[in-house]
Amino acid sequence: MEELKRLKDRLEQERPVAWNDLPDIALYMDQVISYMPRQLINFKEEELLTSAMVNNYIKDGLVPRADGKRYGPVHLGYLTAVCAMKKVLSVKDMRAMLGSVPDSKEPEAIYNYFSRALDAALSEAAANLNADTPEEELPQLALSLGLRSYANQLACARVLDIIRERNPEEGKKQKSDKE
Repeated sequence: MEELKRLKDRLEQERPVAWNDLPDIALYMDQVISYMPRQLINFKEEELLTSAMVNNYIKDGLVPRADGKRYGPVHLGYLTAVCAMKKVLSVKDMRAMLGSVPDSKEPEAIYNYFSRALDAALSEAAANLNADTPEEELPQLALSLGLRSYANQLACARVLDIIRERNPEEGKKQKSDKE
């Protein structure tokens, strides 16, 4: 099936740019918003990011504050990770995850860590697709992929709970966020 082949090809080939290939000039908000869809695979013509989302991610501590009204590679790196994870993780979970990355004080290290993990996840998803799947088997394929997502989300939530249990500072930060 041609559509599955195109999907598989995109999952195997499309990746966010490397850290050193992120724009090295500061961008304004509208430029950031138009740049982000190039970073992630997107099949629909929906907004991946809005200025309100960026402002909320900054307020929630997921993305550093802008330098004036300009955003650089650090912001683009964090926003790439947040945009990829926002469909499956809460802000609290994303904060715990990003804070637990080795060398989590270094934006380049976080971005590279994220990029390697995304590469592995996309490659695994592509490996689970057979471009020759008959059309009558598409419902079973969709169910299988959906249930894998469900199982992975359950496992992810529990692993994040374990991270929080071992990092009391994260728990204190989350309590203060609610107050």
